[in-house]
Amino acid sequence: MARRPNFSEALEYHEKPRPGKIAIRSTKPTATQSDLSLAYTPGVAEPCLVIADDPDAAFRYTNRANLVAVVSNGTAVLGLGNIGALAGKPVMEGKAVLFKRFADIDVFDLEIDAPDPDDVIRFCELLAPTVGGINLEDIKAPECFYIEQTLREKLDIPVFHDDQHGTAIISGAAFINALELTGRDISRTKVVFAGAGAAGVATARFFIELGVDPGNVLMVDSKGVIHDGRGDLDEIKSEFAVKTEARDLADALVGADAFVGVSVAGTVSKEMIQSMAEQPIVFALANPDPEITYDEACEARPDVLMATGRSDFPNQVNNVLGFPFIFRGALDVRARGVSEKMKIAAAQGLAALARQPVPDAVLRAYDLQQLSFGPEYLIPKPFDSRVLWTVAPAVARAAMEEGLARREIEDFDQYRDELRARFQASYGLISAVTTKAMAQPKRVAYPHAEDLRIIRAARRVLDEGIASPVLVGSRKRVEELAATAGLSIDGMETINPDDEPEQRERYAVELESLRRHKGLSLQDARRQVLDHNMFSCLMVREGKADAVMGGLTTHYPETIRPALQVLKVEEGRSIVSSVYLVVVRGRPFFFTDCAVNIEPTAEQLAEIAIAATTTAEKDFNRDPRVAFISYSDFGSAGGPEPARIRRAVELFRNERPDVPVDGEMQADTAVVTDLLHSRRPDGPLQRAANVLVFPNLTAANAAYKLMNRLGDAEVIGPILSGFPKTVQVLQRDASVNDVVNLTAIAVAEAQRRGR
Repeated sequence: MARRPNFSEALEYHEKPRPGKIAIRSTKPTATQSDLSLAYTPGVAEPCLVIADDPDAAFRYTNRANLVAVVSNGTAVLGLGNIGALAGKPVMEGKAVLFKRFADIDVFDLEIDAPDPDDVIRFCELLAPTVGGINLEDIKAPECFYIEQTLREKLDIPVFHDDQHGTAIISGAAFINALELTGRDISRTKVVFAGAGAAGVATARFFIELGVDPGNVLMVDSKGVIHDGRGDLDEIKSEFAVKTEARDLADALVGADAFVGVSVAGTVSKEMIQSMAEQPIVFALANPDPEITYDEACEARPDVLMATGRSDFPNQVNNVLGFPFIFRGALDVRARGVSEKMKIAAAQGLAALARQPVPDAVLRAYDLQQLSFGPEYLIPKPFDSRVLWTVAPAVARAAMEEGLARREIEDFDQYRDELRARFQASYGLISAVTTKAMAQPKRVAYPHAEDLRIIRAARRVLDEGIASPVLVGSRKRVEELAATAGLSIDGMETINPDDEPEQRERYAVELESLRRHKGLSLQDARRQVLDHNMFSCLMVREGKADAVMGGLTTHYPETIRPALQVLKVEEGRSIVSSVYLVVVRGRPFFFTDCAVNIEPTAEQLAEIAIAATTTAEKDFNRDPRVAFISYSDFGSAGGPEPARIRRAVELFRNERPDVPVDGEMQADTAVVTDLLHSRRPDGPLQRAANVLVFPNLTAANAAYKLMNRLGDAEVIGPILSGFPKTVQVLQRDASVNDVVNLTAIAVAEAQRRGR
């Protein structure tokens, strides 16, 4: 389960470096007067006239085809209740981020001061020409049912209330597979629902759409079983009133085949689970704590098939498996709505995917040896990239079959390939590494613990199970800094070299032994071990820590020098090198060497390239394609640098004949497939390279920094290699998120070394 962030950390995340989580970017050039004349007057008149004659042309000439409005009146925001539209805005921005992150869908988040449901309806009616779909969010029941149903009848674009249908669809997929595993007939399966809010009602309705007999459904609200003798039922709840002697949840669960909880924690006991039918299906989905814990349910009934909303147990029912991909499929066929058949298609697609063999990439992402369809794997993992090209095509096909599509997809195989090419690179890069780290956390020493960023990062890595942090510094100072930010350092080890005379003397003797040939005296060694970087490196050497996370408050040479002096380089390496992960519009590139070697020889360049391919393969599950960069394209210019690069390519090929590589080449040739083919038609690289080896430190350092600052690329690193132990170095301007990401990479590397 994701941790609850610290209060000040959450506020700082939302405030800096610019307020909020989303922004608007131009998708067309606007650099010249000619550009502006096309973007606005007079050129903009042409698409306006075309759209006036053909409204559907707006999908071709505007952003409507990829634009969703997230609309909320703030009457039921998460677990916070009716806090109002403005207070709910951070949540809606967050939903926009998920749309973009998982499906590359643009979003306008629109928080409206409209407690009257008819005002929400009218607002959406007026808004409809602007967007390709509307995601209703955090609107209280029962108004949410009325609003969505009315808009579905009035509008010709997809309208989807995720609070209702997200849980329904994902749990529906798990339910389909649970029925198959237990051999149940859906029409004879008895299901008990706890919670009669938006999610509970929608899930019950969806299970009935899947084939559950309405007579086999019992719904329980805060007052007990909804039965035909109650006089306090509104129109929605009356839909589920049945003739029964059961009056509370315990009564309802006796002999039941399945339980779906969307209520509150602790409402189900072990005795209730024990009273259910054989191989009970239990979906306890209350968040953050379920109606009954996974361990309690399994202890009560070892034959249970269990799902929760938590990520730390099998079968997480997570809405992110649904809404981005449902809208992706609906938008791509320009659907006029989201029908029940489209939702069923999404659930069936998810269920079918879980029955397929799990690829190595997913196993590596979760650091698993094997994973296969069964009680502990009913639905796909949230970071399984196959969900995109499974669910979106299923939804699109269902829309076409129902006649809801304005646009037909003629070749679904090609459509799936387009989705793979468009999105796969952005999936699970750091998430996959973090998942690996969480499987076997390591001890990580932070030599700059007297910096609030380190303390915040250490709190996160401990809470998320990524690592066991060892803070090297004054405990008093660390506690003072933590207190100012409202942080707790409980569970974190703190070690101050000043307070450890025996350990310090042991390290001084070791350092003097290692550096005696360089003239280092024991007295000098005693002074040097007081340096936190040096002390941390000696901890790693001794095995007191598995990795060291240096830098942040010192310059790069000051940080890396102690590691070189104490740890040397690993066997088979002559140098230490670095690589940066640079993610550009979802495409990952590995830039090397950006931080260590100033003017590498041909032999060193080959070694640097081999190290970068190992990082790409082992840590990020990428298939490397290597380009050696120069000012020359395949002999187009002379000089010593192109000759050095060509020699490095030859050496690399001898060492790694299995990896496609070419060079020397210019940077644009390396990253644009069409240019590569035109300039080297029969070359060994058939696709643009993803590992770029630069000729010197100036070029490499400038390239990644320009991409970061001007190209809006996400940059992670530097990731060091070449030490016999795990050492990573943070940049001086690193954020808390940078520290956490690099810690996960360090832990994954330490795990690999251990194996």
